[in-house]
Amino acid sequence: MRAPRLLLLLALITSAITPHLHAADATGLSVATAQTYRGWKDAIILRNGLVEAVIVPSLGRVMQFRFVGETDGPFWENEKLFGQPMPADPWKAAHGSFGGDKTWPAPQSLWNWPPPDIFDRTAVNASVSSDRSVTLVSETSPRFGLRTIRRITLDRGAPVMHISTTYQKAAGDPLAVSVWIITQLREPVASFLPVPLDSKFPTGLAPQWSAPAGAMQRHGDLLRFVRDPKKSYKVGNDAAAIIWVGERHVLRISTDRLAGADYPDGGCIAEFYANADPVPYVEHETVGPLKTLRPGDSVSATNHYVLARRSSKDPVADARALLTPKK
Repeated sequence: MRAPRLLLLLALITSAITPHLHAADATGLSVATAQTYRGWKDAIILRNGLVEAVIVPSLGRVMQFRFVGETDGPFWENEKLFGQPMPADPWKAAHGSFGGDKTWPAPQSLWNWPPPDIFDRTAVNASVSSDRSVTLVSETSPRFGLRTIRRITLDRGAPVMHISTTYQKAAGDPLAVSVWIITQLREPVASFLPVPLDSKFPTGLAPQWSAPAGAMQRHGDLLRFVRDPKKSYKVGNDAAAIIWVGERHVLRISTDRLAGADYPDGGCIAEFYANADPVPYVEHETVGPLKTLRPGDSVSATNHYVLARRSSKDPVADARALLTPKK
C-alpha cells in the first residue's frame, strides 16, 4: 500500500473510533477505544473483568492478551517498533515485525516471503458491536482478491478469548487457501504439542520438519519444545491445540479439528516455530482446512485462547491442566 493511501486509511480509522468507553454490561464486559498503548493512540481494550485483549487497528492485529491489572502477557511485542507507524516492509524494519496475533494465507508456497500486501503490513478498519465484540476488516488483497474479517470476543466470567477469522474472496481467479493464524509469544519455559491418539504421523510430528538435538522431549502424549538460541526451527502435527508455559502464565491456543478435511503442510493443524537469537520469540500457529474460493465464497477458522496462572513448578503438569478447558 502506498504511503498516502495508508495515511488516508489511518485518518479514517482515527475519525471513526473517537475516545469512548462502552460501559461494562451486567457480566463485566467493556470496550475502551482510542487508547494509547506502547505509543500507538488507536488501541482498543476489550475487557471482561478477568482478562483484556489489546487491539491496535493501525497495525492490523491483536497485540496482547493478559490478566487485568498486569502490564505484560504472553504475546511477544517488538520493542524496536513501539509507537512506530506501519512501514512498507515491517520485517525489514525489524525482524519479527510488530509481534502479536495476526493472519497469513496458507500454504506459504502461495507467496513465499515476505507476507503479501494486506497480510501483516497494513492497517484495518475496526468496529465495536453492542455485544462488546470487536471486528477488524481489511482492504482487499490486490494479489489474492481476499478480504480478512476478524471478530474478537471474550467469554463472560472466564479468562478466554476467541478470534474468528474469515477470508472473503472478492475478486480474481479461484484460489485454494486456508486460514493461518500466527501468534508470536515471548520465550517460554516450554511449549507443548499434544499427540492425538489417531495422529496420522507415526512419530507425532510431520516428517518435513525436525527439532534440533536437545530441543524436544516426549512426555507420553505431549511433545515438549524449547527455543534453540543458535538455530531457528519449525515443527507441527495434527493436534488441535498448542500450549505455551511461561514463568508465571500458561496459554492454550486451540482450534476446531475437522475430520476428513484437507489441511496444508502435509496435514498439520498446530505448528510451533522458534526463532534463534538475537530475537527470542516463538510462534504458536494454527492452520484451517483448505478450500477453493471463487468470488463470493469465504472460508473461516476460529481460535480459542485460554489464559491461566502457573499452579505448579512442573511445566508438564501446568500444560496438562489446560488440555481440556471450557471454551
